Amino acid sequence: MSQMIRVTLPDGSAREVVRGTTPAQIAADIGPGLAKAALAAKIDGELRDIMRPLEEDTNLSLVTSRDEADALELVRHDYAHVLAEAVQNLFPGTQITFGPSTGDGFYYDFAPSAERGPFRDDELPLIEEEMRRIIAADLPLTREVWERDQLIAKWTADGETFKAEWAAELPQGEELTVYRSGDGWMDMCRGPHLASTGKLDPSAFKLTRVSGAYWRGDQKNAQLSRIYGTGWLNKKQLAEHLVRLEEAAKRDHRKLGQEMDLFHLQAEAHGSVFWHPKGYMIWRELEAYMRRAIDGAGYREVKTPQVMDARQWEQSGHWGKYRENMFVIPDEVPNIEDEGPIVSDEAEWMALKPMNCPAHVLIFRQGMKSYRDLPLRLYENGCCHRNEPHGALHGLMRVRQFTQDDAHIFCREDQIVDEVRAFCALADRVYREFGFTYSIKLALRPEKRFGTEEMWDLAETELRAAVAAAGLDTPEYGWEELPGEGAFYAPKLEWHLTDAIGRTWQVGTIQSDRVLPDRLDASYIAEDGERHRPVMLHRAIFGSYERFIGILIEHFAGKLPVWLAPVQAVVATIVSDADDYAKDAVAQLTAAGVRVESDLRNEKINYKVREHSLAKVPHLLVVGKREADEGTVAIRTLGQDGQRIMPLAEAIAMLKGEATPPDLRS
Repeated sequence: MSQMIRVTLPDGSAREVVRGTTPAQIAADIGPGLAKAALAAKIDGELRDIMRPLEEDTNLSLVTSRDEADALELVRHDYAHVLAEAVQNLFPGTQITFGPSTGDGFYYDFAPSAERGPFRDDELPLIEEEMRRIIAADLPLTREVWERDQLIAKWTADGETFKAEWAAELPQGEELTVYRSGDGWMDMCRGPHLASTGKLDPSAFKLTRVSGAYWRGDQKNAQLSRIYGTGWLNKKQLAEHLVRLEEAAKRDHRKLGQEMDLFHLQAEAHGSVFWHPKGYMIWRELEAYMRRAIDGAGYREVKTPQVMDARQWEQSGHWGKYRENMFVIPDEVPNIEDEGPIVSDEAEWMALKPMNCPAHVLIFRQGMKSYRDLPLRLYENGCCHRNEPHGALHGLMRVRQFTQDDAHIFCREDQIVDEVRAFCALADRVYREFGFTYSIKLALRPEKRFGTEEMWDLAETELRAAVAAAGLDTPEYGWEELPGEGAFYAPKLEWHLTDAIGRTWQVGTIQSDRVLPDRLDASYIAEDGERHRPVMLHRAIFGSYERFIGILIEHFAGKLPVWLAPVQAVVATIVSDADDYAKDAVAQLTAAGVRVESDLRNEKINYKVREHSLAKVPHLLVVGKREADEGTVAIRTLGQDGQRIMPLAEAIAMLKGEATPPDLRS
């Protein structure tokens, strides 16, 4: 075997180096500045440790802090390991489990000893200090390959039962690697990692909170303590992030939802929303808006059952691929006697629908369809249920019961690009009318999928062509392809909205699916007189009403556009002499289509202003004896200083205009 290998650098130059040379050594040969800046290496596109020896000819690029996405992934993973080491240093007897990086930081799940119990938020400063000590020690992070039995024995001897269990269940033949910090502490991990703990900035991380978690996310398993942190490349990035967190806390839709009396959640219906009248008014406005949009785009609205036989879900493929997220129901009258099981072993099974698509195929199959009937666009405000773990639920953002603005377009092969392009135009109009900018991504075939490679090739190519035809495959729209992130039956385009404080939310999708029409035997009579399969385009714009409302609340910090606000104006009196005038103003505003309330309470006006500001009412119309005599109102607008005096008729015209949805203003 040759002792020399060829390393090709990004500029096309090549170097002959001794087998076993590390990327760090190559960086040092290029120059001391690069040697200091280099954090990791990419070997033929794969991120690797900078100290890992090169064994064969390869393409090499060196990762520095300028490669921000890769650099952040590395440092956050390292912060998680340093966190785990710090916790075990401070609290002997604590077992380690998993510690991944996240979108803005990292977390680690621990199993504290029974004697000490769960970790607490007030212990985080102590743990941070120990983490900084470990970073300052500049301990080398060394990769080691272990034999399976040897590693299981090591974990078992150390009392690390969770690690031993996980090591035993990893696939046979998979290389088991650990990373050692200095000469002692270690964790099982695929890597990669930085060369040493000293590569981390000790002023660029912060532990944020402690929560409960379950081993492997299953509430039947042992309960763990999860410690969250945020980690960055430098102190400035951390400071900017903490400001964003502070702003996000002010915008939290759960907090604002309570202050604005929009909705609540409670344990009696885990993951389902109790909508209050004001919150449901927002829903109704969104539903009416979307109906106008889909009516104008040629969709036909349908309604399908909540519960379908398990055999239907087996045929569609969901029973095999998605059953763990489905609520299953016995198709049997339950036993009402005190003795015996509630349900017998002979019960047939049904399931609450987790999605609407199979039911829409069944509607398509009713009656013979001709090529002239296509495209057929079926729309449903479809209520779905998914069995999400309790610990994963989060306000309106992740629920168990939700309603999608769901539609399926059944079309011919030659219609796909035009239909997807038309949907892109519709989604663009909707998002812009709500004030969002967005990026668009193409999620490609996952490892576990139905359908042939040829079907996937064709579907992915068609989506690319449609985006190009719509002019959206450009850096302006953040165009990107995401390998492995498609659904099990189809690739999909994803719309990622950017909100007012720079966060992104994945909402709309369109998927090009040839699998379900085939599995569920959907067909049409083509021009040649033969049966052909339609292509099924799954699409949504809001995604779900619940989550989209949550996003809107946080995007606007509760100060919704007037047309969406549950209460668009309040007429508040200064003195009781103006009560009759206030009632008349409310009547005129109501007749003009404005959602308005009166506040005639015997309270000081400053108290009323504060209360309605907290409820995020867009306009407060203040009236006293002078306004009643002159036929005027003093308008205080949410978020603006001072007030404007104007005739009541002029105020009504202004509010009527602002209360009109954007798609109706022309």
